[in-house]
Amino acid sequence: MQSDKKQEKGGHPTLSRSKVNASPSFAPGGQSRVSPFFLLFFAVALPVFGQIGGRPTRPKIERPDGPVWTVIRQNCTLCHGIDDYAFYSLDRDGWSKLIAAKHKTGDFNLVESDRKVLLDWLGERFGPNTKPFPRTYIPPEITTFFSDPEAFRLMNRACTRCHGIDRAQGTRKAADGWRVTLLDMRERGAQLSDLELEQLVEWLGRVWGTNQDK
Repeated sequence: MQSDKKQEKGGHPTLSRSKVNASPSFAPGGQSRVSPFFLLFFAVALPVFGQIGGRPTRPKIERPDGPVWTVIRQNCTLCHGIDDYAFYSLDRDGWSKLIAAKHKTGDFNLVESDRKVLLDWLGERFGPNTKPFPRTYIPPEITTFFSDPEAFRLMNRACTRCHGIDRAQGTRKAADGWRVTLLDMRERGAQLSDLELEQLVEWLGRVWGTNQDK
């Protein structure tokens, strides 16, 4: 297999033009050479671009069962999902007003029995005693990672005010799922900085993750 690198005089490798397509400088003989300053810029700038282009974390709502899901599936999910419900904490009357405000065009008509089922569930699941999911959290980039003892120390400090560590140990989620859980916990009072939260998300996803055997 032919190497992607070519050898210049003096023994310095250059990248083949076929592999470079961004503002190359040209060496004698038609070879293309990427400026070291150009490469250094991208090495430094790409993590920053990743943070600037980051999107706020979205909630993930467990789907209800029974009559509630039937009402939602038949009347709501053709236009939107259910995760946005978590951004609100309203009483039954507040949910009724919000639904009316979101459907001013008159293309949404619930029969009274279905309206009661939906409003009862929303008022209980996302009522005024719950905490709305934060709308603007963008995960920061982390460069240091927890060891097992560090992760357990933080969980003992931040989690055990409400539940035992065994509750987390028995759960399996991907990193995104753990982030949603920890953000919800923080809204409920868990003392976690953004950095601690992301370090714990990384550790939980790496050490426990979705592997049922761990």
